[in-house]
Amino acid sequence: MRSLPLRKVLLTVCLLLTFTVRAAGVREIVVPADATGPEISAQLWTPCAVPAGPLEVDSGGATLTIKGVKDCAPSGTGIPLILVSHGMYGDVFSHHDTAEVLADAGFAVVTLNHTRDSISSTRESVDDLASFLVRPVDIKRAITFFLSDLQEYVDIDPRRIGFFGFSRGGYTGLILAGAVPDFHAAPFPCPEEFFMCKQIRDNNIPDHDPGDEPRIKAFVIADPVSFFPDKSSLQRAIAPIQLWSSDHGGMGVRPEDVASVKRNLPAAPEFHREPNSGHLSFQFPCSNEVAKVMSFVCTDPPGFDRADFHKKLNAQVLEFFRKKLTQGPSSESQTRTEYP
Repeated sequence: MRSLPLRKVLLTVCLLLTFTVRAAGVREIVVPADATGPEISAQLWTPCAVPAGPLEVDSGGATLTIKGVKDCAPSGTGIPLILVSHGMYGDVFSHHDTAEVLADAGFAVVTLNHTRDSISSTRESVDDLASFLVRPVDIKRAITFFLSDLQEYVDIDPRRIGFFGFSRGGYTGLILAGAVPDFHAAPFPCPEEFFMCKQIRDNNIPDHDPGDEPRIKAFVIADPVSFFPDKSSLQRAIAPIQLWSSDHGGMGVRPEDVASVKRNLPAAPEFHREPNSGHLSFQFPCSNEVAKVMSFVCTDPPGFDRADFHKKLNAQVLEFFRKKLTQGPSSESQTRTEYP
């Protein structure tokens, strides 16, 4: 039997790759209420064998166009899982472009609305310090749900779980990594009208459990709100971390506070500081139409190209998770244990 010429073999391989390119399947999911909290609205993004198309979704009254396939059956088994935690008043679509890139590349991604701080929350809820404390609980509940109730629908590898968090979501990630917050070390002047500032002044900190989540093996932390003033507050955060800082800060986050987190982590993180970026530059790139409706979210420093930045951001995030998760848990990650 004659063997095929090399050119024909290469052409055949290329054609096969063309027809197996994945897209992002997008499905609405509700994590049911339980003894630890109310139901959680979420979106599940999974690898999909059907070519992606535009989907219109609602985000706080603004119509966003995302890329994906609605309710596409997940493609693959033993899929790594990424949890995404948005910032203050964010929602399941705040980082949709990052979720799309990760799902396209073979990851399952869960974006969720935090139960006390999302686009539909009241100011009273968001201003309560409890809105910070419940965030790690929301993430833990989502992990448990997706590893149990939905495991027959999407085959997640429980050894390969990662996390992406922005702003308050960055705080959430550091807590899940093992950091211990000091709420009396607020990184910003605390105005009298904010209820959480009164709680801090009165030492009225709600009861809360340690947030460490050993099931998460790698973290991407972007412009975190930091209640972590020194090395002792971060000494347990030993998992691999990719840390991002904006250049100008905003919303109570200062570049010097992110630099302090970098300096005080027990192991040096992979660090990126994007020139001329603002705090909200980490939110999804805005179309002209969306920018008219969400001007506050969509406004960047003069001359900054958010779309170009997100291409770089998403590529770096994907490379980090591929390195830390797709080869199975590293010896570094395997040392993570529950703390008493």
